[in-house]
Amino acid sequence: MSTGPSAGDAANHPRPTVIQLSIKEKGALYAAYIPLFAEGGIFVPSTREYALGQDVYVLLTLPDDPQRYPVAGKVAWITPAGATGSRTQGIGVRFPADDKSRALKARIEEILGSHLASDRPTQTI
Repeated sequence: MSTGPSAGDAANHPRPTVIQLSIKEKGALYAAYIPLFAEGGIFVPSTREYALGQDVYVLLTLPDDPQRYPVAGKVAWITPAGATGSRTQGIGVRFPADDKSRALKARIEEILGSHLASDRPTQTI
């Protein structure tokens, strides 16, 4: 009798996808940031298929900041290929409700400053 995980368990609980996202410019950060999520979130361009609620692990690098921010988030938004308005295909990752995410959201909003009030379009809305 086997005590290890079965193939069925692996299919039901796959390991989260790891995504490295390096945002080099403030304008790109503005376009990718999702302030609508209470905890904050980030848009990740991707042609890969994801499901809503899927766990993803993002290693995020922000403009002029050498630190990489690990985010164990969930897919909360999907922009499919061929979306209206020439939107980029990808996913919106909702940050978890924890202290690290609150600090990351504050850091992003500090970098964006007055850009947060801009009317310019973003990747999500």
